[in-house]
Amino acid sequence: MFDYIKGTLTEKNPAYCVIEAGGIGYFINISLTTYGQLQHLEQCKLLLHQVIREDAQLLFGFHTASERELFRQLITVSGIGANTARMMLSSLKPDELRSTIATGNTGALQSIKGIGLKTAQRVIVELRDKVSKTVHPDEIIFLHNNTIKDEALSALVTLGFSKNAVEKVITGILLTDKNVTLEELIKRALKQL
Repeated sequence: MFDYIKGTLTEKNPAYCVIEAGGIGYFINISLTTYGQLQHLEQCKLLLHQVIREDAQLLFGFHTASERELFRQLITVSGIGANTARMMLSSLKPDELRSTIATGNTGALQSIKGIGLKTAQRVIVELRDKVSKTVHPDEIIFLHNNTIKDEALSALVTLGFSKNAVEKVITGILLTDKNVTLEELIKRALKQL
């Protein structure tokens, strides 16, 4: 089991990154929250969680120990896999997600793709006592550049959404708010998809 990886960021995307360590490039799935903290870095250290399946060996990376711990708590819930947990951590910041679970807000959980009423209720019942009620806000660094639409489209398609639906939603958001950040654009799009 890997605990962390430290190396050079050779590729960054809102859904994954590639870190070169020891001459090997590791493909690591990340949440939007972690991406926000990595986007201006060249060297980094990510805490890891490894998922071994019959058909794949996957690495999930986290900038903070608290985000990794929340991810590990989420995947213990029946019906929540690693990709759904990553989607949850991309839709809500870790402290917001903890607060949502602690307060029993099923509506906020249901707004996340892949989470229905029964799954939202199960998450709340199983994790309400486990999640920390202490909020430690992570500093988010926002990205402003001309490729924001392409990066958001790439991230959402990677998460499993249809390209046509994503383009329509992203275009609508950008028409109403031209100064939106990449992270906010993806979060708004996730709520509309």
